[in-house]
Amino acid sequence: MLHEQEKAGKIVAELSMYFMTLGATRINSSIVLEERQGRITFEANYPPEQKEKLRELECLNQQRNDGIEEIYWELAGVGSHGDSSQLLLIGTMIDKAEISIEDESVKLALYKDF
Repeated sequence: MLHEQEKAGKIVAELSMYFMTLGATRINSSIVLEERQGRITFEANYPPEQKEKLRELECLNQQRNDGIEEIYWELAGVGSHGDSSQLLLIGTMIDKAEISIEDESVKLALYKDF
């Protein structure tokens, strides 16, 4: 389970840096690790002029790839901050993403089966 905890931590760190790069001043996250699934909830504000950039969050809805995850998960957070390739990597590590973009705030719920 420690391996999965490390992955969840990397995901939260990368999302935090992504939103700080966009100009977020308020970020909240939580991680719930259950026996068969992990859930990361994440909420951040963003400046209105960055709304178009939030389209990149759709990268989180790509299909999970266990092979890529096992090889590259440790690279989460290593690339350029705010780089959408890091979002692509997170997308390969999770099973499902729920994304809600509102005026000046974003809410995410990410699910990962163990």
